Amino acid sequence: MQIETSARLHVSLIDLNGSTNRIDGSLGITLKEPPLIIECEESINDTNIHFSDNPSKNIKDEYITRIYDSSEKILNYIGINKNYEFNIKKSYPVHLGLGSGTQISLSVAKLLSEINNHRFTVSELGRIVKRGGTSGIGVEAFDKGGIIIDGGHKKSLKNGFLPSSASDTAPPPIIARYDFPKEWKIIVTTPIIEEGASGSKEVNIFKKYTPIDLHSVEIISHTILMNIMPAILEEDLDTFGKGINKIQSVGFKSIERKIQNPIINRLIDNMNNAGASCAGMSSFGPTCFAITDSNTKTIKHAINDTLKDINQHTIITTARNEGAKLN
Repeated sequence: MQIETSARLHVSLIDLNGSTNRIDGSLGITLKEPPLIIECEESINDTNIHFSDNPSKNIKDEYITRIYDSSEKILNYIGINKNYEFNIKKSYPVHLGLGSGTQISLSVAKLLSEINNHRFTVSELGRIVKRGGTSGIGVEAFDKGGIIIDGGHKKSLKNGFLPSSASDTAPPPIIARYDFPKEWKIIVTTPIIEEGASGSKEVNIFKKYTPIDLHSVEIISHTILMNIMPAILEEDLDTFGKGINKIQSVGFKSIERKIQNPIINRLIDNMNNAGASCAGMSSFGPTCFAITDSNTKTIKHAINDTLKDINQHTIITTARNEGAKLN
């Protein structure tokens, strides 16, 4: 059995203030590329993990850890003691702001539950493998794709401001999900610099910089509700872009960008100056994005000029408006 899913952009957290007794909330976009494809079948030998696309040792190590961890969680939950052969046919890097951790974990959980004739919702799988404890974007991207807004968690259910990796809370409710316009191109660029925050580093950043001031949360909420959401429905790229740029400059996202290498903000500014409708950083970076409906070559030239002394990986893709596919 094989599953195919893909990366996502995490555009912004919404409420790390909590004065309304809810925290978190997120906005994100499912990408068509880069993809993740995992094949799995039962094995008479020990569990083995192979890589068809020969990624780096760091990627292999991270994937192996996550596959074993998710396998143990789902198999213990359904009461199965068997071994499996995993073949990673296509992978993409970890800790770069593209959400690989959630996609790996959910892919493994979905494969093993389906192979053993157990049916769970994607939200249930997220709870079992402990993904979606802060942002629901990765879980919903796996389920339905598109552009996604989640409603965060009740403070009574989550103990403080924590990243998903450190939270046992179930995935949050999805309050809006739309198809992303097919004509809008998404340029995704990853400078090969220090990885984005993860693990204890990420936890420490949350502890140091939260709660966020209420005024910033109000700006983010108002912009999402009255600019970004209607702009998606009306396919109004200009208004959408202005909204994305605004929420990229306030609240927790402004902190995520502030603690990054200075090249990140220069890259975002230069993509906007090159004619992008909007540009920003995904999650803790270093992956950045620009969205446009026309001038992809000009923006790519700006990326190359900005990162002329830094290795980078850049693709031009679109959104994925469907969830993971089993076959």
